[in-house]
Amino acid sequence: MPETFRNYINGEWVDGATFENRNPANTDEVVGLFVKGTSADVDRAADAAQAAFAKWSAMPGPARGAFLFKVADILEKKFDQLGEEMCREEGKTLPEAKGEVRRAINIFRYFGSEGSRLPGHLVPSERDRVHMFAIRKPIGVIGLITPWNFPIAIPAWKMAPALVCGNTIIVKPASVSPMSAWRIVEACHEAGIPAGVVNFIAGSGATIGGALVNAKPVKAISFTGSVEVGNWVHTEGSKRHLRLQLEMGGKNPTIVLADCDFNSAVENVVNASFFSTGQKCTATSRAIVEAPIYDRFVAALVERTKKLKVGNGMEAGIDIGPAVDEGQLETDLKYIAIGRKENGEPLCGGNRLTGGAYDKGYFVEPTIFADVKEGDTLATEEVFGPVLVVMKATDAADALRMANATEFGLSASIQTTNISRVFEFVYGCEAGLLTVNLPSAGVEYQLPFGGTKDSSFGPKEQGPAAMDFYSDYKTIYLKY
Repeated sequence: MPETFRNYINGEWVDGATFENRNPANTDEVVGLFVKGTSADVDRAADAAQAAFAKWSAMPGPARGAFLFKVADILEKKFDQLGEEMCREEGKTLPEAKGEVRRAINIFRYFGSEGSRLPGHLVPSERDRVHMFAIRKPIGVIGLITPWNFPIAIPAWKMAPALVCGNTIIVKPASVSPMSAWRIVEACHEAGIPAGVVNFIAGSGATIGGALVNAKPVKAISFTGSVEVGNWVHTEGSKRHLRLQLEMGGKNPTIVLADCDFNSAVENVVNASFFSTGQKCTATSRAIVEAPIYDRFVAALVERTKKLKVGNGMEAGIDIGPAVDEGQLETDLKYIAIGRKENGEPLCGGNRLTGGAYDKGYFVEPTIFADVKEGDTLATEEVFGPVLVVMKATDAADALRMANATEFGLSASIQTTNISRVFEFVYGCEAGLLTVNLPSAGVEYQLPFGGTKDSSFGPKEQGPAAMDFYSDYKTIYLKY
């Protein structure tokens, strides 16, 4: 029998009806059974978090940070196990999964250190014998709604800063990959974080997310997921004047100029477009190539993509795993069909993989459409799968214009050896995350993360900027 993973409310593991978490590379395998939470569970968790808030927020910051270091140490001891579990529940390759586990551990240590800083402001007054300063204060009970594509890193980068700032939290993971977040909560329990400070409820997004937004003790929501759901959170949360942080979609471009390091540019585009099955919010979905090298670059891109190995991420030598579930596979195939109708046959890929072990998983070939025009469906709508479109630009200025011609603004990349083109890109590109001669996907936790336009709303995540969402200021004027 598969193991049952219970919800965690007020320091206790809570039973209930369960749902299955299946391996997308082998749907015969049930990775685990997870208790399906209810709106009543959310209310209980919110009340428990509210009750725990006063004592937790009064604890010195370094003491809260020490708990985060303990969590990191516990996760470290389970490093190999956590990587394998993520590979089985989400489908990404084992090296990618282990890299993400390492990142989560580092995030807890990074924000554990912040407990000894939590900087405020100290400035001189215009008045005689007046001392002025501002200190950080926590927000209160915070709901954290996390996605399936980075099932341990994103919960980590929300949970760690929220906790070190003195907030209490309710974690709602994506239903298709809840185990990785559950393991963090298990580590919080083992580390001795007081009851009620951390709560975990798996289950329906509509049920749990709706209850979180409407639970009276909840003062803020941090959400990562689709534009549709993010817009709903914004609409409903604004009715209660909740503090909101929303990370949503992208249609990320990589600009490839004629003076680029050609082979490196090919590798970077392939990496950013297809690794993790293209299921990254920062993945490249539009390659905008300058005309003089367009045909050569497209040919090299197709040749390199055809060498990628698709299969079960637990096996050595696999580059790309499956789509995360049947729904995402259907979305990938739907957009490929639209591409065929609007743009003709793809230059490579375009099919669901079948036969042998492929029949037990949600595998799709990495797919490239060339000569795609602005305004075409695949040039404007997010697929969130291994589907890349290649577009031709007349020159660098035209490429930058095309890159910005989207409602989204999460990440963007440029491949060039011309320093002037680099700075034109840095100052002219309308995205929150930029890379130069690197893949558009792949960020570190020490710097702010987030987009512009319809990709994001609210303060940035990660790095020192994370504290801006999870804390506020209390300003003091003192006459002596």
